[in-house]
Parts: sequence; structure tokens; C-alpha cells
Amino acid sequence: MTLKTTDKWETIAKQQLSRNAFGYLSGGAGSEVSLKYNAEQFNRYRLIPRLLRDVSHVDTSVELLHSTIQAPILLAPIGFHTIVHECGERASASAANTLGLPFIQSTVASFSIEDISEVMTESDHYFQLYWPSDDDVAYSLVRRAEQAGVKGLVITVDTPVLGRREIDLSHDYFPMDEGAGMANFMTDPVFKEKYVTSEDNQATLKQKIQSILFNQTLTFEKVETLISQTSLPVIIKGILEPSDAKHCKDIGAAGVIVSNHGARQLDSAIEPLEVIEEIREKVGHDFPLLIDGGIRRGTDVIKAYMLGADSVLIGRPYIYGLTGGEVGVRDVLEQLIDDLTVNLKLLGAASWHELSPAQIRRL
Repeated sequence: MTLKTTDKWETIAKQQLSRNAFGYLSGGAGSEVSLKYNAEQFNRYRLIPRLLRDVSHVDTSVELLHSTIQAPILLAPIGFHTIVHECGERASASAANTLGLPFIQSTVASFSIEDISEVMTESDHYFQLYWPSDDDVAYSLVRRAEQAGVKGLVITVDTPVLGRREIDLSHDYFPMDEGAGMANFMTDPVFKEKYVTSEDNQATLKQKIQSILFNQTLTFEKVETLISQTSLPVIIKGILEPSDAKHCKDIGAAGVIVSNHGARQLDSAIEPLEVIEEIREKVGHDFPLLIDGGIRRGTDVIKAYMLGADSVLIGRPYIYGLTGGEVGVRDVLEQLIDDLTVNLKLLGAASWHELSPAQIRRL
């Protein structure tokens, strides 16, 4: 397959996917002002090269939760991959596995935790939890993740309710309408025992899943209790306020993902890059911080790292690549790693440790 830019993959996705599916993936919340500024936040910074250094061999790898990953890039949890390609999360996970990058599987994946664990044989598999309003189901999902051998748990905490995504409202669309994203519930023994009857059909099952999918009573105390009871390291996703990040550290979280949910939740939420330095100062340098939102190029990854992130998550670029199946996702990831490598060389850095804070400047 000919290498395609991220913009080209987005164009292909827009051409090939249904109006509803592309709108769901590309849209943001409300006015989409956060979506606009997520894409622009990296352009506020410039990089300064340091030259006459040996960059013949560049090591892009980093350590994350005691694992070496080939680049500081994780595939963000995105639900409903089968609205893009029939192989869904299996294809995305396989591409990540091949390239030594972690894959974070969504609660609303179209394949089960166990299915994806079978794919992730060479790289880390994380499970993202939308904590259901039924704690019994939540803990059942966590136990399954433990038994499947996942690397860690990512709890998304910025979804007490679903953001008001006007494009989806105008289309009257949610991917579960197509049967996508139900696999983890339909394979869960607790959910099946408590909610499924012989009279159910896809429509009623969708309603039952949606009725418990989000949790408006989730608190730091509940998360702390889970942290004390699970064998998995817990990363908390959706934090934008420095004191919240410090609180996550204090209750035993293994890390935080600084995120505004791809601009899909709170309308006008601040861009993650705007707060990453303040959060890093608050939590110290011994606590893993990850960031997502608007990352498209290797220089975006570099800027995030230099401002305090240990790794980044990418979302829309790889899901657009999934239009081409596993090969498409791999194309997106390979290009990003190549772009990252080239720009590290141009900055005069053979590894991440050779970058200097003096090499980034805000305009």
C-alpha cells in the first residue's frame, strides 16, 4: 500500500464510511471550539535544533509502567471500531502489536477483552473502563481484565454523561444502533445474569447497556477503593485540573492521562497541552503523565514530551487508517514513528534524554 498522510486517510474515511459513522468519529461536542483548538494547540510552540551531534542511531523507545515501548505512543481507547472496518479492534490491536506500541481497548469495543488479549502477544494491552452505574458489572469487567492478563486499567472519568455532540444528534445516531460496541457486555457473566432475558433483541439489549453505561456518582473514594482491590495498575483518564491530578496520585493511581476526550465531552474544555506543564509541576517528575488531543505529527509528540508528558495517545489518525484495515492502521503508525525519528535527528537528539527544555519556545 502506498504511504498516505493522516489527512489523506481522513479523506478516504470521509469518502468510504457512512455519513453517520464519519460524523461520529470526526465530530466534537457543542460548538466544537475545543475541537478547533485541540488541532491548533501544538502550533503555538516552536522547536530549536542543536546541531553537530551524532544522530546516526536514534532510540525512540521509552519506559512506561516497567515496559519498554518502541515509541511514546499509545493507541487511545476508541469504541465501535466495526463501524469503520469489519475486523474492528482486532485489526487495530494487531497493528499496534506488530510495531511494539500499547493498545488501549475501549469498554465499548466490538470484540471482547479476551479476544483482544489473544492478539496482543508482543505489546501491552490496556483495558479502558467506562465505569457502569452498576458496580457489580464494573467489578466484573475489571476481574475479566485481570484474568485476561492486561497490562493495566484506564478509567475514563470525564463521562458522567455523554457530551452533547450535535452532529450525532442531527443524524439521530449512536453506533450501538448497528450492534457495534456491545461485545464486552454480551460476554460478561454478571451483566447477562442481571439484565439479559430470552425475550431481548438488539434494540432492547442496546437500551439496557446504555442505561448503565455512564456513572454520575463516581467519586475519588470509589476509584481509590478499586485501586486497593485490583492487581492492575490504574491510570485515570480525563484530568485537566492540576489538583485533580495530584489527588489521583495521592489515592494510588499509577498515572494520569491529561485529556479533554478529543473535544467530545465538555464544550470549550481547555486544550490538554495548555495545562500539562502546570500538572507536571503539581504531581512531580516521578509520576507518569500521558496526554492526548490533536496529535498528528512527530513534532506534536516531541512538543508534548518536552512540556512534561511521558507518552501520548493518538485517536482519530489511526481510526481513519482503519478504513484500510490492519494495513491502514500500521501505515498511520509507521509514518508517525518515522516522522518522530526524523525530527529527533533534526533536533540533534539520539534519544529522548538528549532533548533540552531550552529547545522549545512558546510564541
